[in-house]
Amino acid sequence: MKNTGKHPDKALSALQVKQIKAPGRYSDGNGLYLVVDPSGAKRWLLRTVVQGRRRDIGLGGLSVTSLADAREAAQAYRKIAREGGDPLTTRREARTIVPTFRVAAETVHAEHEISWKNPKHAKQWINTLTQYAYPILGECRVDAISTPDVLRVLSPIWLTKSETARRVRQRISTVMDWAKAAGHRSGDNPVEGVSRGLPKQIDTDRHHTALPFVEVGKFVAKLKRSNGDAKLAFEFLILSATRTSEVLLARWVEVDLTAKVWIIPAERMKAKRIHRVPLSTQSQDLLARAKLVAGESDYVFPGQSLEKPMSNMVFLAILKRMKIAATPHGFRSAFRDWAAETTGFPREVVEMALAHTIANKVEAAYRRGDLLERRRELMQEWADFTSTA
Repeated sequence: MKNTGKHPDKALSALQVKQIKAPGRYSDGNGLYLVVDPSGAKRWLLRTVVQGRRRDIGLGGLSVTSLADAREAAQAYRKIAREGGDPLTTRREARTIVPTFRVAAETVHAEHEISWKNPKHAKQWINTLTQYAYPILGECRVDAISTPDVLRVLSPIWLTKSETARRVRQRISTVMDWAKAAGHRSGDNPVEGVSRGLPKQIDTDRHHTALPFVEVGKFVAKLKRSNGDAKLAFEFLILSATRTSEVLLARWVEVDLTAKVWIIPAERMKAKRIHRVPLSTQSQDLLARAKLVAGESDYVFPGQSLEKPMSNMVFLAILKRMKIAATPHGFRSAFRDWAAETTGFPREVVEMALAHTIANKVEAAYRRGDLLERRRELMQEWADFTSTA
């Protein structure tokens, strides 16, 4: 059905809109049409002139937009067009309302909560932001938040509540990364430069300075671009979440590429127990490159003399050269924080990946296996995370 002549004013009724079945375009007047597709689906279309050009503007399907709503939207868009504006631009802007930090944080929390199997941890995640970040950032639009704003959040607790402050920083960073990915802001994450405005923490409970886990991916990317064979060993240390001596003394006889596992002998482990490390895809690729460097050496990462391993100071030298205020062992802390903050893996899986001794004798007695396959999943997720700068 195609109307001719002057369009009638409000020619359609709600009953007609419901009863019309034949495919076609049915005019309601003033450029508003009900379009019935061959499939039977019904939608609204406004035909009007925008800045001298005829434009067709979809107003939604009948299932979500009633006749009254379509008329109201058509009237509003025609008014914008008469005044020289572009209704489509106006609609896009209305759809991309930038959320406040509070709304963004709650959105991120809701999206991650499904993967968190520890309700206590999920609650702590949002509670720390509620207590420390919301009073300053809560009602700020995420596209307007700057490094000085983040500094105002962290400064009061940076020295008095060191661990809490680091967690707040990581969680703010996660929210801001989400905001950028969702198209709500551009430019760098405002958390990245905040360290330059904060004093050095003196934390007696933190023996090994750790790089925040949100920065590990960038570090690995920078490490890969650096010179020297030691970078392979350092990256392997990070991917495997193991200790310096365990990596530097690794021998090819310990590596089973078929089973995709690295078996560290008990005598080289702190707990004096054999530790099986599942090899991620990235670790396997790295070992293939390391083999080309090692040649006939028994060591996976030999020093200048193929008969000896690298110096145990090599990783510290790399960090000093890259001007990174962290220790090699601190990457284990970063791994642990990442696992607790962003994954749903049980604590025992994470602790076993770190080869930690179980203090609780009852728990130790009941733990028979080493959860290798669960740890394989964990280490692959970690490898994927560290591979994304």
